[in-house]
Amino acid sequence: MVLLSKAQSVNIDKLLARTKAILSSPRTEWPVMAAEPMSIGAIYRQHVMLLALLPAVSLFLKMSLLGLSTPFGTVRTPLVAGLGSLLVSYVLGLVMIYVVAMIIDALAPTFGGQKDRVQALKAVAYSYTAAWVAGIGVLVPVLGGLIALAGGVYSIYLLYLGLPSTMRCPPQKAAGYTAVVVIIGIILAAIIGVVTQTVVGRGVAPMGVGSSSQQFDPESPLGQLEQWGQQMEAAGKQLEQAQRSGDAQSQQSAMEAMAAAVAGGGAEGSVQVLNLEQIQGLLPARLGEFERSNVSAESGGALGLNVASASADYGDGAQVIRLQITDAGAASALLALAGMVGESERRSDGYYEKNYREQGRLVRESWDDRAASGEYTVIVGQRLSVSLEGGGSLSGLQAAARSIDWRELERVAAAP
Repeated sequence: MVLLSKAQSVNIDKLLARTKAILSSPRTEWPVMAAEPMSIGAIYRQHVMLLALLPAVSLFLKMSLLGLSTPFGTVRTPLVAGLGSLLVSYVLGLVMIYVVAMIIDALAPTFGGQKDRVQALKAVAYSYTAAWVAGIGVLVPVLGGLIALAGGVYSIYLLYLGLPSTMRCPPQKAAGYTAVVVIIGIILAAIIGVVTQTVVGRGVAPMGVGSSSQQFDPESPLGQLEQWGQQMEAAGKQLEQAQRSGDAQSQQSAMEAMAAAVAGGGAEGSVQVLNLEQIQGLLPARLGEFERSNVSAESGGALGLNVASASADYGDGAQVIRLQITDAGAASALLALAGMVGESERRSDGYYEKNYREQGRLVRESWDDRAASGEYTVIVGQRLSVSLEGGGSLSGLQAAARSIDWRELERVAAAP
């Protein structure tokens, strides 16, 4: 039997007391937490790394052991896949906490606050407490979703209460500060939700566990996220200056720069999305033995972030494959997290799904025997998403993909 040491017991007791105080009396607890001398590593070790396990482990128990009830019976995720998802959701959750902290830190001057990376991490880590605890609710039949939602809403309220104490922003600006952080957090959570469906292919350590001046390889996924935070900081300064000027055009430009920084295109948003003629020209005249038909293209966006997409059908009536090419343009960071994705495979009740790399490109393929249809998607240059959907067979989709000029797509993806 392995017994907890006295020091470990004290840490657990302190965690439980802190959690209870945050949830029951946040107005009096935030000034206390903000004044405590802490390091980034200590915040992770004493609070984040323990509480973040709750939703990850609970979801594993629900999906792999208890199972998910459906009209067709109870569905369980295989243990190996479930453990992989647990690991990925936990590690990327730790990464997300630090990324949100960088964003809070970068935006502090915009809302009259003071930049401090440690205080920003406190704001995120302690406000997330409610969501982590509510993550256990997934084990409760029927009401699990409502419990998780309540935890998320209360975490937003905790952040609103905590920003004036941690980042020293005026209380009257805390609501706007919170709203911007929540919107960005939702985007990050959606991205991580997609990435979590796969298994991390190479080691990822929690960002920031150690010195606040820790540096990462610029070419690594963590290094790219660090640069992302720096872009957010520069965009935040631009927005702050625009608000002081009172000029409407400057404020609009600053908001566009902020949106571009969130999406990962840099504060200048230098990547220009393909026009409709260009992206439509990427659709081949033939796909294997089939000719092109029903060609269409569209584009749209907001705040200076545009996306363009073109699609066409290839088939003979009995079998039809739809090819769609999407240009994410300046929103490169939304696809950059794909760089963290490694290989995984899942099979269950006639459904097959696999994620892997081929010639440096991320590939996801899936097939559903009951629907007799599948999908084959490739991410090219962290910018283009190329998807083939249709019936017949998965091997047919793979054969059609081999007829695509991938080198030309890579050239286009690399262009500014």
